Amino acid sequence: MKRVVMMLIAVMALGMSVQTSAKKVQVPKMYIFGFAASFNDTIVHFTNVQEIDSAWIEKKNNFLQTRELYSYQLRDFLANQKQMPRRTCVVYANKNKKKVEKQFLKFKKLYTQQSKNQHQQYDLRYLEDKEFHFKTINLRDYFDDVNAEQ
Repeated sequence: MKRVVMMLIAVMALGMSVQTSAKKVQVPKMYIFGFAASFNDTIVHFTNVQEIDSAWIEKKNNFLQTRELYSYQLRDFLANQKQMPRRTCVVYANKNKKKVEKQFLKFKKLYTQQSKNQHQQYDLRYLEDKEFHFKTINLRDYFDDVNAEQ
């Protein structure tokens, strides 16, 4: 459980470092996967690496804008469709598919490791694309002052 907390803190710290005045740019596509866990049980959900169209990033560091809205999509799906409320959801996104796949494999390896007594620590569950797919978020729907470049 310490690993989950540490990974979540690291991802949240990256998210908080984004300045609201940064220049936003729309890119043709982005690759993303989601991860969900709870502090109340050992069930961990993963989405596949998915492609989203017309994503918005911060020009300076290529961070996906409104990442929290993508993680809310996963959280709401798990609460409403799987009756699993109060999940902590995180998304990882990048313009480079190989980087996203590499991070996905890191997360997967972390949660498939067996404990010292050879028991599986987590109950991994994968969400197929036909079951859950991230929907593109148009930044203009949320901000009036989008200073975007195509």
